[in-house]
Amino acid sequence: MLSLAIVSGLSMGGMYGLLALGFHITYAVSNTVNFAQGTSLMLGAVLCYLFSVTLGWPLAVAIVLALALCAVWGMLVERIAVRPFVRANSNAWLIATVAVGIMLEQVVLFTFGKEPRSLPLPLSGEAFTLGGLAISSLQIAILVVAIVTALGLHQFASRTRYGKALLAIVQNPRAASLMGIDVTRAIMVCYAASTVLAGIAGIMIAPLFLVAADMGTLFGIKAFAVAILGGLGSARGVVIAGFVFGVAEALITSMLGSAYTNILTFVLVIVALAIRPYGLFGSAGVKKV
Repeated sequence: MLSLAIVSGLSMGGMYGLLALGFHITYAVSNTVNFAQGTSLMLGAVLCYLFSVTLGWPLAVAIVLALALCAVWGMLVERIAVRPFVRANSNAWLIATVAVGIMLEQVVLFTFGKEPRSLPLPLSGEAFTLGGLAISSLQIAILVVAIVTALGLHQFASRTRYGKALLAIVQNPRAASLMGIDVTRAIMVCYAASTVLAGIAGIMIAPLFLVAADMGTLFGIKAFAVAILGGLGSARGVVIAGFVFGVAEALITSMLGSAYTNILTFVLVIVALAIRPYGLFGSAGVKKV
């Protein structure tokens, strides 16, 4: 049971890490986050179900189209719920992103319906048995995707010229613009990338959970807690925090029952942040006086 909980926790932790990376991407470039990230997870799963199951299209086509529409959704969120308020030097984008997420959830509820549905994927079957423990290909895939994405983002931001240029935007947007960087487009692309990551997470966990209009709400809250815990400015940190959060959640469920899972998991997050206010891998921002 302990081994099963750890494997399950690592798989869920990878999903939390993917969602949290979406928060990291937008924060690292624009100093804003998309609180509709959980809804983007739901959108990816619902669209993939509609295209592959309802319409009967090939799964590969359904996934690509679902992620493309997730990217469009991310750009729309940035355009209508973030950019106007940032330009007005207002923090109202906080509630605006929450509002558009709720609106999308209600639209999906009325069109997709209340009934949860199952989305089968080829990776859902058993991959191999280790010590009597069945590990599915899907669990392995979630782990691999989360780790590779985090490493890729870290290398892109630290080793490439364009990645460093993107990080310069949050420090001084005006100077970045004078250096030839299209700040508006860069931020929009980052929002598109964040929602694509959420869509990938939604599609990959759809076989483990039923597809429904409200499936992303709690996941989004947990992913934001993971992002804060790992340090919003660190891609590696948010993924590691995702694994820690997922394993802790699975162990609590296994040993004490699901009634205590959310209570004790968030208590652990609060304690960790009381010790490390800027996250496990975060650092205090430098302010000029």
